[in-house]
This record gives sequence, structure tokens and C-alpha cells, in this order.
Amino acid sequence: MTDTGASGIRLVIGASRGIGLALAEAQLGDPAVRKVLATCRPASRRQGLERLARVHGDRLQSIDLDVTDSESLRSFGAQLDRLDGSVDLAIHAAGLLHDEGMQPEKSLADCDRRNLLRLFEVNSIGPLMVARELLRAAGRRPLKFAALSAMVGSITDNRLGGWYGYRASKAALNQLLKTLALECRIRHPRATILAIHPGTTDTDLSRPFQRNVAPGKLYSPAQSAARILAVVHSCSVADNGRFLNWDGSEIPW
Repeated sequence: MTDTGASGIRLVIGASRGIGLALAEAQLGDPAVRKVLATCRPASRRQGLERLARVHGDRLQSIDLDVTDSESLRSFGAQLDRLDGSVDLAIHAAGLLHDEGMQPEKSLADCDRRNLLRLFEVNSIGPLMVARELLRAAGRRPLKFAALSAMVGSITDNRLGGWYGYRASKAALNQLLKTLALECRIRHPRATILAIHPGTTDTDLSRPFQRNVAPGKLYSPAQSAARILAVVHSCSVADNGRFLNWDGSEIPW
């Protein structure tokens, strides 16, 4: 499904694997989509994108982007300026929950300053800096920007505790997106800013914690990508600033 009047240029941030790769593949399957820009960290594995490139040729353009690096963001912005048209739909799928030397905290004693800062850099500040480049390049043209948030980022929904850094970084992302949405009403009135919870998806991010997922509640990347796109396509400027579940329902902040 493609929005009427759209340029047909799509962007996926964090497209080398998981939901991001599935989002790129799903949009390449839409013949009305002219080009998909797929960003990934310079050192990331790209077998999935290489497979898509063999099928779709130059409709897929891979871009190196480290969302925590200012120079990389400037280079990304320069590439947006060189496009024949502007991005009309962007989904920020890059995120961090665990890594070497980093696991979700079970208690306050597990909190580490460096890990907390890194989570905020990737999950909160990174998407905002990407949105800044996109909105600058788009000007007053239509743009939908959706960032993948998480149900655990809802302060209202927090009944279990734990996961200090991930919860807080996603809550910060939600606040940054809401604030950006309010500014866009004046500066970018044709922009729609959204936070979306994709549901628990069978990816490297969730794999260590899947034993706690209820039966039938673990989704494939392709399922999640299709549902995310359905939600984004169903939204208009009137939905600017909403925090939505994968089924389109509202999530409390």
C-alpha cells in the first residue's frame, strides 16, 4: 500500500537484520516504491541486504550510518540532499537492548554508567538526530517518520521494574518524539511523527528472553514488518505525535 502523491522513496534505519531487514524487503515488494534506502552500521553483517540487492538491483541503496556519530550523520544528510526527490516514509528500526558486556539490569546494583549512556545514545538520541537530517532535507514536503519504541518504555505500563536502561531510553525516545511532533505542527506541518511498539519479534534483540513470551505472542520479522507498515500507512498528519501498538491501538505514555 503506497500513499497517494508520495515520492516513492523509503528509508529504513538499521536494515541489516531483524525487523529492519524485513521492512526493507516488504517495501521492495511494492512496485510503487521507487527506491528503498537501507542504512546499517559500517561494521555490520550485510548478507540479507546483499541478497535483496541481487533481486532488486538499484532500487535498493545501502548507506553506512552510525547514529551515534556526528560525522556519519552529516554524511547521511548530504546523501539525502543528493536524492532525486525526498524520503516520504522513514522507519527507525535500529535499537540496542544487550551486547557484549551489557545485559538488561535486574536491579539497581546492575546499573552501569557507561552502559546507560550507550543505551540513551542509540535508542533515544540517535533517532532524534536522524529525524533532524530527514526533516531538514524534506523541508515542508510530506514525511512520515516512525521510530520503533517499546511497550516497556511506557511509564504507566511499568509494573515489573528492572531493565532500567532500556525502559528509560525508550521512555526518553517517546518524550523526544512527542516534543518533535509538537514542533512539526509549526515548522513541518506535513510531517507525521510516530512511536510504534512492534510486538515481541523473533530477532537477535529478543532471543535471550524469549522463554518468557506467552505462546502465540512471538512474531516473525515479516509479520512485524507488515503490521508496522499497515499502522504507518493508516496514519495521517492528524495522528502526529501518537504512541501506537502494532495493531494501531494507543499505548499510554
